Parts: sequence; structure tokens; C-alpha cells
Amino acid sequence: MNAPVVHRPVLLKEAVDALAVKADGVYVDGTFGRGGHSKEILSRLGPKGRLLALDRDPEAYAAARAMAATDPRLAVYRAAFSQLERVATEAGVDGRVNGVLLDIGVSSAQLDDARRGFSFTHKGPLDMRMDPDAGESAAAWLMRAPEQDIAAVIHEYGEERHARRIAKAIVAARAVEPLTDTLQLAEIVSRAVPRHDRHKHPATRSFQAIRIFVNRELDELANCLQQCLRVLAPAGRLVVISFHSLEDRLVKRFIRDQARLPEPDLKAPWLEPAGKPRLRTVGKAIQPGEAETVENPRARSAVLRVAEKLP
Repeated sequence: MNAPVVHRPVLLKEAVDALAVKADGVYVDGTFGRGGHSKEILSRLGPKGRLLALDRDPEAYAAARAMAATDPRLAVYRAAFSQLERVATEAGVDGRVNGVLLDIGVSSAQLDDARRGFSFTHKGPLDMRMDPDAGESAAAWLMRAPEQDIAAVIHEYGEERHARRIAKAIVAARAVEPLTDTLQLAEIVSRAVPRHDRHKHPATRSFQAIRIFVNRELDELANCLQQCLRVLAPAGRLVVISFHSLEDRLVKRFIRDQARLPEPDLKAPWLEPAGKPRLRTVGKAIQPGEAETVENPRARSAVLRVAEKLP
């Protein structure tokens, strides 16, 4: 039986402060999880305010529905945040959203539930899907993918220098018996890595990479960021918490590019560039303080970035 999950939303005050919540505003929590950020947003909204909560995880969706049953200001959607624009249109708020909050990556609730297959320290089915009703599980992909594809995923999304060795070991192991559970994969990876970091499990990067690939997390994020430009009202805030260097790099570059003047046409440099900046950066990147990382070690890699939509 699984122990009760204690959910600690990361950078809670900093993230919701960054939204600059208006009492009668419209906000989106694109990653409801267990509702920590949503509760704080609702506490700052007035009776005419609205909050749309999205999550593709069925258990997160159930938790969101339970919260919405007692608060009419909250509308809940079982959807990935890459469906933000569709949800905003359906809710009649497209172009009128005052703030979007995205808390990227896997949640504590998902990591701590062995049934979901995200953890290399708890035995469970090798699944890793944030929506277990859609797409292909990690086990199914690892059983059929060519060795070079497995190596590429682990190298690109896990930044793992031993990716080829690990991929070779996975292919050799699956030829002997099916890959079915998390501890089995963790052991294969651990044996393949020649040197273990003192403070990091040898399977950390590989599990992270496979999870990001299976859930198309970087594609989902890139799609969502583009949609934010369209659903936000002028002066609306985009607040993103990321936990992985690839995610943070994507967010940082997106905000930077949208805050720049368009590049001149090299074929017609005498013409004024069409368009104008669409975002402005708000403050510097924020990371958790020492007190938060001591209380919640998973917060240590979090980075919060904020931008505001220009008129």
C-alpha cells in the first residue's frame, strides 16, 4: 500500500506573487498537480475572479474536480497544457487571460506513487506516462526502439555521457526477458554506468530522459508557450517554474526572443522590420532559498521565470 503523498508546491509565494493577481481577473493553472498553486491563486481572487485548471493526469484531474465542487470560480479540464488555447476558447476567455502559471515536469505525487512507474527507487510498472490512458508506455517503447534511438534519447534529454553503454545494455537485457518494472530498468542502467556520482543515483538521467521523451514534454512546452502569446491579455503575466536545464533553456530563449525587436530582412535592410516585441522580462530568474530546499530537496533545481505581454 502506498504511503500518503505530501505535496509541497515549489516557489509557491514567489510564483503567485509574480502573477500579480487581480481580484476580478482570469487565470490559468496549466499544471494543477495537487492544487497547491491553485489554492493560493483562489485565495487572492474575489468572487468575480476565474481560475481555469488543466492537468492530463487522471488523479490530478480528480483532485481538481473535488476542489471545483466547492468553489464555483474554478473550472477544471482534463487536458495537457499544450491544449491551453482550445480550453481558453471553450471557456470564452481567449485573449483575456491575466496570467498563466506553468509548473513543468513530474510532480511529487507522481514520483511517490510506485504504480505510475516514474521512480527508480520504488518497484512499479515501467509506465512513466503522465496520462496513462494515452500514448505508449516507457516499457513498450524500450522493447521496440532501435539501440541508436534509445541512446539518442538518453543523451539528448538526459545529458547522459554514458548513453551508448546504457542503450546497449537495455537492448541486451530485453533480448533475455521483457522489460516490465522500474527497478529492473534501474539495475540495468546502474550496471552499465562505469562510475557513479556520489550524490546522484546512476539511473537519474536515464529515467528523466525516457520520461521526457514518452510524454513529449519539450514539444508540449514549446507549443504551450506560443499559445500563451495569444491567450494572454495585454499586461498578462506568464510564470514558468522549470526543473530541468533543457526546459529552462527553452523558456529563457522564448522570453528573450519575444522581447526582442524583429531582425531586419537581410535582403532588404533598408526596410523597417515588421512587428514589435511581444513580451517583456519581469525581474531576474528566481530559485528557491535555502530554507525551502532543506524542507523540500526536490525544489533545489527549480527556476522561476516571469514575462509580461506587451500591448
